[in-house]
Amino acid sequence: MDKASSDNATTPTKTTLAIVGPGAIGTTIAAALHEVGRTPILCGRTARASLEMKDAEGSVRVPGPVLTDPAKIGSPVDLVFLAVKATQIERAATWLAALCDASTVVCVLQNGVEQEAAVARYVPNRTVIPSVVWFPAQVQPDGSVLLHAKPRLTLPDLPAARLVFEELKGSRCSVHLAQDFTSVAWRKLLQNAVAGLMVLSGRRSGMFHRDDIGELAMWYLRECLEVARAEGAALGDEVPKEILDGFRANPADMGTSILADRQANRPLEWDTRNGVISRRGRAHGILTPVSDVVVPLLASASEGPG
Repeated sequence: MDKASSDNATTPTKTTLAIVGPGAIGTTIAAALHEVGRTPILCGRTARASLEMKDAEGSVRVPGPVLTDPAKIGSPVDLVFLAVKATQIERAATWLAALCDASTVVCVLQNGVEQEAAVARYVPNRTVIPSVVWFPAQVQPDGSVLLHAKPRLTLPDLPAARLVFEELKGSRCSVHLAQDFTSVAWRKLLQNAVAGLMVLSGRRSGMFHRDDIGELAMWYLRECLEVARAEGAALGDEVPKEILDGFRANPADMGTSILADRQANRPLEWDTRNGVISRRGRAHGILTPVSDVVVPLLASASEGPG
């Protein structure tokens, strides 16, 4: 290349990244990005010098600091991973305002099938990409995160989602772009919904080996399946049993995030994971008798009084 050509050459601009909510999911994604040289800005409620993720093979330390003041953000970034729970979106709004401009893509790492609508109100005229998170991770007493399986995400096959795909390419976290994202998201919602029974019993995955709980879970899953199909999900009759079998295949002491929140007396994602079944069922004229019992109990467990 001659000098003139060299002078005109431009270095590709590195994508700027941020994680809002460095809990179990956020820390896992931050570690995956850091390992491939794409360390994100870390934004959260608690100041920390670094994050640590552990798995069966070792640990990854993600350099911080974890910022706690949105005013410290110097300029918007290209891609934000929003990893707060659905109950915390409003509190994360100031971070979104500081991190986003018209070109920013926000990838929502949350439960539920209403991610886009829930977040879009806080980032009007911005691109919001929903996701399905397929890995279990738990925050440990020392603040580190224990990852129990290989992390993977499913996103809708849209142009903006390809930015997420490219940034996580080559990392420990795989990304699948699904043409039928609706079906994938509703299948995961069925799994999340029936996990709500664990809150009501105070028990972990081993409870699903009980015949009576298995029967109740199947009633609930079939009810959820009818609503999912009305919403456009292409899910077969075999899905409820597959989900129940999945819980039964888990270690008996494996919990779920909504159970951990209940045990810590934190607000529950009951509406995102369970209430949506009742709401969407009513919109389609579908009876949801199991939801009509489960949802008020979960809401009461979350919000009281008493």
